[in-house]
Amino acid sequence: MSRIVGVSAAVPPNSYAQSVITDTIAPMITSNPSKQAVLRRLHAGSRVDRRHLVLPIERYLEKQSFTITNELFIDAATDLAEEALVAALARARIRADEVDFVLFTSVTGVSAPSIDALLVPRVGLRSDVKRVPMFGLGCVAGAAGIARLDDYLAGHPRGVAVLVSVELCSLTVQRDDDSMANLVASGLFGDGAAAVVMVGAERAAERDDAGFDIVGVRSALYPDTRHVLGFNPGETGFRIVLTAGVADVIDEHFGSDMTQFLGDHDATIDSIDRWIAHPGGPRVLEAFSDALHLSSGALDASWDSLARVGNLSSASVLHVLADSIRDAPPTAGELCSLFALGPGVCAELVLLRWSGEPQ
Repeated sequence: MSRIVGVSAAVPPNSYAQSVITDTIAPMITSNPSKQAVLRRLHAGSRVDRRHLVLPIERYLEKQSFTITNELFIDAATDLAEEALVAALARARIRADEVDFVLFTSVTGVSAPSIDALLVPRVGLRSDVKRVPMFGLGCVAGAAGIARLDDYLAGHPRGVAVLVSVELCSLTVQRDDDSMANLVASGLFGDGAAAVVMVGAERAAERDDAGFDIVGVRSALYPDTRHVLGFNPGETGFRIVLTAGVADVIDEHFGSDMTQFLGDHDATIDSIDRWIAHPGGPRVLEAFSDALHLSSGALDASWDSLARVGNLSSASVLHVLADSIRDAPPTAGELCSLFALGPGVCAELVLLRWSGEPQ
């Protein structure tokens, strides 16, 4: 089994209470008093207390083209990615020049050369490091990235692979757009980055520390759900597609998918000690909990992350993982289920076990 040996999260330094963000951007998004009232209700009900933004909040009032916001993305994303990756490597006690494979993901900006290429000289990665930039998976990409690193390491048991996620969601909020999707997104999404360091099974066996071993992974793509979630690129950037249908997809599919996945690995819902769910929003977390019939408090780590930083798209589930390990260190043999949903609609399920023999 491959093993997670280092996780780190990063956020920009500009931090604002939800009420400050609401008051500042409401007139930017709509001049219609009734629409502003809807925006304020949505923001207040988002269960988000605070968010980090890549720009000082007053900068969002300036009229900006996609060209401008994407240039901002490239510069800021590279800085945040470097911060997260350097910290994750330090936690893993692995040098940058030991990394064999880099998977980079974002859905809030584009760059060629990709951000992972820009990281190579800045972090000290080898010039022959294998790189795969991944775009389009959105919120699911944090979980999918861990799964794809596991795929790579299955064939490279002595290898070191890293996942880097950066999402600057604030750069995608649209001016003068009072669509329900934009009203919801403007109160839910924040900016942040995360990095995960994993090693192959042979390398893991030689280490003297513990980490989450990857027991199994599963992907799912649900038919006829393209309209439910995603981004539509346009002149002013990425316009979000976000509907209430996300929760309906969870209600219809997620419980049975998770039950079958766990059963394939001789586990059950009741045998999971720790749940790491993507904090997509209140309705999404409630739908996850209902579909799995979880006890009260099972998703507290995800609710806490949502309140502290908002939904960070692909980086969110990795923030929850980092926070959970820090705040409640796992014990040997502990089972953890990590999962997320994204455009498609698709899901990625990852089963983890903390290394070592149970006491």
